Amino acid sequence: MAQTEHHEGHEMHQGHGMKHGDKASKGHEGHEGGDHHAHMVADFRRRFWVSLGITVPILALSPMIQAFLGLREAVRFPGDTYVLWALSSIVFFYGGWPFLKGLFDELGKKQPGMMTLIAIAVTTAYVYSSVVVFGLSGKVFFWELATLIDIMLLGHWIEMRSVMGASRALEELAELMPSDAHKVMPDGSTNNVPIEEIVQGDKVLIKPGEKVPVDGEVVEGESSVNEAMLTGESKPVEKAVGSRLIGGSINGEGSLTAEVQKTGKDSYLSQMIDLVEEAQQSKSRSQDLANRAALWLTIIALSCGAITLIVWLGIIHKDFAFSLERMVTVMVITCPHALGLAVPLVVAVSTALSAKNGLLIRDRASFERGRNIQVIIFDKTGTLTKGEFGVTDTVTFSGDTSEKEVLKYAASVEANSEHSIAKGIAASFEKPPRVEEFKSIPGKGA
Repeated sequence: MAQTEHHEGHEMHQGHGMKHGDKASKGHEGHEGGDHHAHMVADFRRRFWVSLGITVPILALSPMIQAFLGLREAVRFPGDTYVLWALSSIVFFYGGWPFLKGLFDELGKKQPGMMTLIAIAVTTAYVYSSVVVFGLSGKVFFWELATLIDIMLLGHWIEMRSVMGASRALEELAELMPSDAHKVMPDGSTNNVPIEEIVQGDKVLIKPGEKVPVDGEVVEGESSVNEAMLTGESKPVEKAVGSRLIGGSINGEGSLTAEVQKTGKDSYLSQMIDLVEEAQQSKSRSQDLANRAALWLTIIALSCGAITLIVWLGIIHKDFAFSLERMVTVMVITCPHALGLAVPLVVAVSTALSAKNGLLIRDRASFERGRNIQVIIFDKTGTLTKGEFGVTDTVTFSGDTSEKEVLKYAASVEANSEHSIAKGIAASFEKPPRVEEFKSIPGKGA
């Protein structure tokens, strides 16, 4: 027997910065984190499309865009400036709300970053432009404000979609656990109860082909258990009295009675989910670099804006309105549209490629350093297989029986077995003959 080699691992995603509900440790109450992320993705998507729709008339009413397209006189009408202000106010308060909220969150943590930079830029543009609309001499920056918010909303929408991929991965992990268990009662009978009602010390019955509901120790029965989805090793593990069982693994051909040892957050599966959550919350070096760049750009924007105002007002002796316009221009230009898109795109693309190639990422900083890897050492063959058994060679010790006949008889017997190796033998011969009086003895075989 040999395992067909193929590069295939656990399909896990990684996202960042968000806390997920733990379905495995809460029974099956639902995946609160996944719902939260779905809501956030929908929120960013909705804000982006609404803001983008309003941006079109903002561009049409903006004097600079009109002059650029030669439509200055064609689009003008009485009160158009106030309409432009009203539309821009909607984009600022509705589309820009996540960034305004992020500004207070970052300042509250004393960690100004990208949100602070975006919020300062759009707020400066909006406040100054609003003052110009209602009397101050100068130019409005409404179209810059609207497009900046659109681009940043798009970037965060893309980022949240990648986080949603991570949420689904956690849901898939949590769904390895069955919702019910066969609890063995004191009189020896069994009663189906929800998994969250099982406590340490209870005994549960695991029938052939069922998922193991909890971490425990076998107290009765013999069987083989498939733990591939948890350990990566596709070869079935023989279990007898005293053997340990992992919740989420799949029982083979025999019945087992196990005493519950771990439930909820103490279980092996819950610890795996916690591991993935930690990976999602870890930040890569590129994100830290972008956040540090955002901090310095915030400082630079404020400093350059202040210097611009001082120079034009105090040294060149221009009037206040002219100097203020130059200051706002500098601060709006300093906000990096590309940086706001670059980090979410990197997170989204790396997440998609990792999931596609079956990578479980424990730490995103380590994942980023993976570009320097030159040699990989694997500790077991199970990691490099499809998880399917197949026949590579057939040997006969009788001159009267061909190898094909031996394989035919073996396949016909094993076709009735639930054992994964037996399935591999049965699948190696097309349409094996039917056998009668088949018996599978746990721990011994067919």
